[in-house]
Amino acid sequence: ESLPPPLPKKQLQRAESLPEPALAREATPPRTGSGRFINLPSHPRYQAGAASSTTPQDRPCWGHKRPLTKSQSLGTPVAWKGSSVLWASPAELTFTTSDGELGGLLQSLESRAGVCEVLLGAQGASLARLSTRIQEALLGKEDQQQLLAAELAGKKWADLRILGKEPCCEAGDAWYFQVAFASGQTQLVFAAKVLKSQSCSLAVQTSLGVHCSIQRVISHFTDSFPRELALPRNTRKHRQSQSREEDTALLGSPRVLQVLLSPEIPYQTLADFVKESHKVHKTSPGHYERLACLLLLQVCAGLEHLKMQNAGQGDVCPENLLLVQCSRPPLSQQSKETSPGLSLPRLLISNFFKAKEKRRPCSTTQEQDWTEGFSATSSPVADELNIGMLIYTLLHVDISLENALGFRSNRLPEIPSLSIYSTGLKRLATLLLHRDPCKRVSVGEAKSILQVLLWGPRQELFARSKKTPDLLQSWVDVKRALLLMKFAEKMTGFGGSPTLEEWLCCQYFKEVTEHTLYQVTQALYT
Repeated sequence: ESLPPPLPKKQLQRAESLPEPALAREATPPRTGSGRFINLPSHPRYQAGAASSTTPQDRPCWGHKRPLTKSQSLGTPVAWKGSSVLWASPAELTFTTSDGELGGLLQSLESRAGVCEVLLGAQGASLARLSTRIQEALLGKEDQQQLLAAELAGKKWADLRILGKEPCCEAGDAWYFQVAFASGQTQLVFAAKVLKSQSCSLAVQTSLGVHCSIQRVISHFTDSFPRELALPRNTRKHRQSQSREEDTALLGSPRVLQVLLSPEIPYQTLADFVKESHKVHKTSPGHYERLACLLLLQVCAGLEHLKMQNAGQGDVCPENLLLVQCSRPPLSQQSKETSPGLSLPRLLISNFFKAKEKRRPCSTTQEQDWTEGFSATSSPVADELNIGMLIYTLLHVDISLENALGFRSNRLPEIPSLSIYSTGLKRLATLLLHRDPCKRVSVGEAKSILQVLLWGPRQELFARSKKTPDLLQSWVDVKRALLLMKFAEKMTGFGGSPTLEEWLCCQYFKEVTEHTLYQVTQALYT
């Protein structure tokens, strides 16, 4: 009984023993991109071996030996539960994975269902890698940004070449000028953010991690304002200067001002965009309201990032939300129905507050209404209320926060049904502006609702089938595969870089689970 069973006639190479009981206790299955666990059935040979009285040390193992990666310690389980072999996980599979590994992996699967699970895991991992690469293309590599920040340290106006005397954009808290800096043989163009007051959220902003919806600061300095630069004489009524006397002094004589350098060059604020888009909203309501959903999604993503950083809060007043132009795709990639005036810009949160910090003076009558409304709620600053107000602002519907919370009215203003997005945006606004703070949806939930409005599942999915987690998971699996096919076809057909909207779509299908979809569709469609 103590002797091991006879070896098979055809012995595989690089066999090793593996303590199966310990593996069953410790090993955890890898997760697929959809958040489900993979349980690969044990091969019949191991089931037969387990029935014998052979000790674990004497039992042969048919898997290839895999070296530990840098991210794995000796105590980290690397095999799947229910399997007694050390094969690559679905996240590690690529087209260049050796046939030896693939053969062993396929041998350990008992059915086509197991193969499907492996493919789903590989697709989820591929989508995550693709999302990371698109993000690098949009934001640049972090190590390069750090080198540039070190090169710009200590530089002031005299070290920069001013590209335009007029500001390229005026926000509520700052003017923006385009400047260039010679880095080796390359001329790099930045936005010089000239602050209107010394308040600033610089301490908060420089402590934040990199995010697509957060304005980056790669350098900052304090210096006298150059005389050759011109500030608008008809400055906005919503500027945040402390007094008319200070404005006159600023415009008439050199003054030491704080300047921030950012790689993103804004061309307008969200407030400007809303004012200029009335006509486009009427002529192309479907495309405009989809664009509104994408802008709101970027706001929610930025606020969610700030909450995770726990460093401060973002000012989402439309006058301080910046728009940065993304490169338009070639004409061959554009939809025939796309309006020339509808290209998705990046949206940046550019002004920040410390936690429990006193808010700056209000810059518009509308913002005055917003701030006054906060005093009537349990939270001093509620991001959910701001997002709800932004929905009405983007849809060109006048509203004040006081009216929205029902102090003067018991009903929210009507949002006209102009497109397939109108009803969903109205529903989201209602959930965000609920009078009871406990019944409002969170920023993260608002983000999920916007993602469903943009990329589904739509209500017609449930017309013939009852909504179940299995149905939603199947929908996610199919959409993930189709999204990867879309990218493959785009590369072979039209070429060009992935767009901001495609990256946001990747983010959605990389993270979404059937459980999240069930909850979101219940809130949105019920």
